[in-house]
Amino acid sequence: MRRRTPAPPSPLPQRQGVDAVRVRLPFSEGWATVGDYLIERLSGAAPGVVAEMLDSGLVVGADGEPVAAGAPYTPGLRLWFHRDLPPEVPVPFPLDIVHRDSHIVVVDKPHFLATTPRGSHVTETALARLRRELGVPTLGAAHRLDRLTAGLVLFVVRPEERGVYQTLFSERRVRKEYEAIAPYDDSLALPRTVRSRILKERGVPAAREVEGQVNAETLVELTGRKDGLGRYRLTPRTGQTHQLRVHMSALGVPILGDPLYPVVTGPVPAGDFRRPLQLLARRLEFTDPVTGAEHRLRSGRTLRAWESYQDWDGCGVLRTSP
Repeated sequence: MRRRTPAPPSPLPQRQGVDAVRVRLPFSEGWATVGDYLIERLSGAAPGVVAEMLDSGLVVGADGEPVAAGAPYTPGLRLWFHRDLPPEVPVPFPLDIVHRDSHIVVVDKPHFLATTPRGSHVTETALARLRRELGVPTLGAAHRLDRLTAGLVLFVVRPEERGVYQTLFSERRVRKEYEAIAPYDDSLALPRTVRSRILKERGVPAAREVEGQVNAETLVELTGRKDGLGRYRLTPRTGQTHQLRVHMSALGVPILGDPLYPVVTGPVPAGDFRRPLQLLARRLEFTDPVTGAEHRLRSGRTLRAWESYQDWDGCGVLRTSP
C-alpha cells in the first residue's frame, strides 16, 4: 500500500482569503500530458478556459513555476491554480468575534453567511472574511454551520492544531446547544429525545429519514411559547447534515423560515435576506485540547421571529430586513 505523504504548502498566495485549488494527478494511466488530464478533470469549465490557463502560466507546480500543457503526465504530481472569483452579493451583517487567542477564534456567524467556501459562496464566507479582516491566512474551520443557520463557529489558527480541535467534534466532546422558533403544538409532549436514521444524498437539497440503524439523536425541549409559536432548545447528540431541521419537521413543528423542510420551496436567492432560518447555535462548551482552558461560549444574537412576530408574513418571510 502506497504511503501518503503530507502535501507541500501552496506556492500561490491566497486571493481575497481564498486558497488556491490543489490538484494531484492520480496514480493511473490514460493521459499523455498534464493538459489532457486537466481538460478532462475540469470539464465543467467553459470551453478553452483550462487551455488558456495553462498557456498563460496560471497553473504551477510545487516550486511555483508554470506547468505547460504539453508537460508529460506524471502520476502524483501536485498542481495549484486560482479559479476565477466572480462577484458575490455581500452579506451585510457583522461577523462578531466571541473569543480569540493564539490557538482559536470563535465567531458569532450571521444568517446567510456560509462557513467555508463551497459552490457559489466563496469570498462571502466566514472563513474568507476572517482571513482578510484578521490577517490570519492560516485560519481554518474546525466544523461548519449551514449557511442559513446563525451562531457560534470555531476556527483554528494553526494548521498543525486543526486536527485535534476537529476531533473534539467527531468524538462528541463539545456540548452544542441550539435555539429554534417553530409553531407551538400543545399535543406535542416535550421534552423528548428524537432518534432516527437520516440520509443526505449528494445533489439532493433535503435530507430524509429512512429505515435502519439510528445515526441521529436530538433532545428537544420547549422553553417558551407565545403568539402560536414555541421557542425550543435543541441539543444534538450527533451531527448529521440538517439533523435539527429534519427532526423538528418530523415532529410536525418545522423551524420558521426553512426553505427545505417540510417542503422544498427552492434555494434562497442571493441578496434576499428576508427569510432568515430561525435557528441559532446558541452555546458551545468544551475543554480546550491544547491549553486545557474551559470554554463556555454563548451567542449574543436573537431570533427575530420571537422578538417581533408581527414583522413576519404568513409564509415565514420578513417584511423588513433582519
